[in-house]
Amino acid sequence: MPNSFRFRSAQTVTVLAITQVIGWGTTFDMLGVMGRIVAPALGLPNEVVFAGLTIMMMISAFVGPATGRWLARYGAARVLSASSLIFALGLLLLSAANGIMLYAAAWVVIGIGGACGLSAPAYTAVVEREGANGKRVIAILMLFTGLSSTVFWPILSLLNETVGWRITFLLCAGLQFFVCLPLHLFALPKPIVTHIESGAADIGPVALSKAGRRKAFLLIAAATTISTFITFGISPSLLEIFRQSGASPAFALQLGAARGVLGISARFLDMLLGRRGNPMLSAVMGIGLMMVSFPIMLVAGSSTPLLVTFVLLYGFGAGVMTVARALLPLALFSPAEYGLQSARLSLPQNLANAIAPVIFTAILDRAGAGPALIACAVLAALSLTFVLILMAMVRGAHASQPRPAIS
Repeated sequence: MPNSFRFRSAQTVTVLAITQVIGWGTTFDMLGVMGRIVAPALGLPNEVVFAGLTIMMMISAFVGPATGRWLARYGAARVLSASSLIFALGLLLLSAANGIMLYAAAWVVIGIGGACGLSAPAYTAVVEREGANGKRVIAILMLFTGLSSTVFWPILSLLNETVGWRITFLLCAGLQFFVCLPLHLFALPKPIVTHIESGAADIGPVALSKAGRRKAFLLIAAATTISTFITFGISPSLLEIFRQSGASPAFALQLGAARGVLGISARFLDMLLGRRGNPMLSAVMGIGLMMVSFPIMLVAGSSTPLLVTFVLLYGFGAGVMTVARALLPLALFSPAEYGLQSARLSLPQNLANAIAPVIFTAILDRAGAGPALIACAVLAALSLTFVLILMAMVRGAHASQPRPAIS
């Protein structure tokens, strides 16, 4: 790869890694530290305060399709810049909240910002600058963004102890306005794929009819929505599942921490594979490992080897699938379409993310870990089936393409 392209890629990753870590750290991850501090100050129950995340994900889901159109029309840099302003406004509202109405309104605004600034728009910015070869850069970016809570939880805790929660939210708004906004506006390289170009940029990697493209989109949507429903649903309840299985509190925490490390390791492996990786094969591997892990957990009890085996399989599988979810649209659609399709996919995915923790918590509290794990295994099998159907469809499309004549 020429040095100029390496520099462009490094510049893209650096800018987006900083803004995505700040974006996730000051919004979605923030309540992990600040939620139980804000709740008594506003006179609200903890569950009401944490419902802010549900509001954020629901709003992001419904704004997602519009974001896709904005990405196609204006480009990722402008949409990301708008998200920085919207996040800043939402955080200002949070800092001024004095009751449930202003608090909920702040999360509505943050949800709009999330649709415009988190995940899909950032990956679209990569594809605009790297084209179909952006898989490795997206994997590198995800490696950094997976560390957002690791970076921001200590920072938020220190700021709260020093200046209080309201000033902490004001400083977070300042990060969005004075750091993220200029980076999005001025520091991103110019795109090589424009949203008004036609020709080669509009040709997808797989030749599909209009009906085939619709079917491919629905299969990707079904597989990725089910998989994210599993991971978002089980993650907040993982320690409780370990506890019900007989693990000590200390060992449960160690297993939970190991799961996070394995998820990052899976992203690192995808980064190393780069353009040689295949998102559909990655999806099969990720979902397959998750599917196998749940029956093991079901019979693990307090067995240390089985608990460790579950964490290894589930943690690595969930990490692989996280990357595959971002890259699957690029395996089926052209770089010019990536932003639109990814934003459309965010609607069912974010809805699943919003409701999954509530549903899994209800199952755990009312029926126990066993039924929750069985539900996960069944859902993983269904998701894997959709991916396998997608792979068969792609193989059929490749087989039906005429081979070039040999002269």
